[in-house]
Amino acid sequence: MVVEAVRQPSTLDFETGFLTPTEKALSFLGVPDPKEVYFQLSPAELIEAALLNGEGHLTDTGALMCATGTYTGRSPKDRYVVLDDSTQNEVDWGTVNIPFDETAFDRLQRKMRNFVGYHPVYIRYALAGADPRYQLKLCILTTSAWQNLFCSNMFLRPTEDEIADFKPDFTILALPDFNADPAEDGTRGTNFSILNMSKRTILIGGTGYAGEIKKGVFSALNFLLPRQNVLPMHCSANVGASGDVALFFGLSGTGKTTLSADPERGLIGDDEHGWSERGIFNFEGGCYAKVVDLTRECEPQIYDAIRYGAIVENTRFVPNTHMVDYADTSITENTRTSYPINFIDNAVNPSTGGHPQNIFFLTCDAFGVLPPIARLTPEQAMDYFLLGYTAKVAGTEMGVTEPQTTFSACFGAAFMPRPAREYAQMLGEKIREHGANVWLINTGWTGGPYGVGQRMKLAYTRAMIRAALKGAFDTIAFTDHPVFGLAMPTTCPDVPAHLLDPRQTWTDGDAYDAKAQDLNERFQAKREKLTATTLTV
Repeated sequence: MVVEAVRQPSTLDFETGFLTPTEKALSFLGVPDPKEVYFQLSPAELIEAALLNGEGHLTDTGALMCATGTYTGRSPKDRYVVLDDSTQNEVDWGTVNIPFDETAFDRLQRKMRNFVGYHPVYIRYALAGADPRYQLKLCILTTSAWQNLFCSNMFLRPTEDEIADFKPDFTILALPDFNADPAEDGTRGTNFSILNMSKRTILIGGTGYAGEIKKGVFSALNFLLPRQNVLPMHCSANVGASGDVALFFGLSGTGKTTLSADPERGLIGDDEHGWSERGIFNFEGGCYAKVVDLTRECEPQIYDAIRYGAIVENTRFVPNTHMVDYADTSITENTRTSYPINFIDNAVNPSTGGHPQNIFFLTCDAFGVLPPIARLTPEQAMDYFLLGYTAKVAGTEMGVTEPQTTFSACFGAAFMPRPAREYAQMLGEKIREHGANVWLINTGWTGGPYGVGQRMKLAYTRAMIRAALKGAFDTIAFTDHPVFGLAMPTTCPDVPAHLLDPRQTWTDGDAYDAKAQDLNERFQAKREKLTATTLTV
């Protein structure tokens, strides 16, 4: 089926005197009549349009393979928040939340709107937030069909009745081919992502990395929801047959998507959630998983979700086939797939759950000295939440080609506009109120640091999490780590006992002690910067 454009010769339907749905969407976006408009296309129509436009190719499983161009990951140094009366005293300004001038934003928005007038555009209504009380209605304009499909996959999809009466809370312009002029527009480079909370608008340009769209919406929710006593969280979530909910906090590459996709538990969501007085709700309608070295044996749910309607980004084919070579990282380590959450067989609908019984902090320890699992006290939970220690995994951000130690408060500082202590205070209060168990999980290295040791086997990490969820550690002995003071279990079903104590996995105990002390000193230095933060646990 050939997708035909809907042209916009006027602003009114002269037979009824009312704006058509497409014209209403254009008015919300404030754009002049574009060359062609494609409104609320189905996934099948968007896939066909992307193929006709030369935006991608179909894989042997029917997924759409696309390339994001120069930018294959987020660009944190090019993310801005407009500084105005609504944000001046509430945003934690600095190198993460970079202030942007109101006047410069208005000028850049006008330029982008004019740019749209010369290009075909794809417009979509979408929803963010599975709890209707806290839901954001989105009107998204993209200039590529595949990015519109990404939005269809990643956000909740409104019904026809909801579309007929749609009034967006936020508008988004995502124009990969629009490059800013730094000297004129006030940006650092030609690419940018700018959040304007007063005008409820997100501008994205100069980058084809679709993850900027979802993270822009996440940042908006992270700013707004605390005002309603809802804790926004960079975590995945799943639920057991008895209704027990588990959260998995962690930066990209630490295993949130992988570990929450458990065939024994229902998937609530893989990346972004809110915690209200009723429980947990997903912000999204899809999953965005890394696929480097993906195999069906290790991650069957994700592997099987890559079918018609899904997208794979920055991957390559096995030569002379349409089979995806998931080991090929010639473009980037940050190869990904996007698919609707219902592509996971055991996803729950709606994507909500009760209050969590278990919370897992995932860290990818490049030093190889943290235990693979440790039980945290409430005080330690707040400490590690504020530290947000992990390693930046290769490819997740531009310029990162091998793991680097980093501290990212709340396990997602790049998306948190407010001061970290506000989110940490809310988490501490909810842990105390609902009695959640908190665990530190090291999905990083064992037997030595990066380059010497090896990554913890996924099967062992799954076994440790399964044991925590089933209460298997309730009756076994724990021992305290001599440097970090973390409570380590001495046994775990289906895991070799020596792996539970990281020192035993090193051939040189003295080298381990030195490396552990090195990391602890880094922790202490970071804590000194947080001494002004006062938490009630």
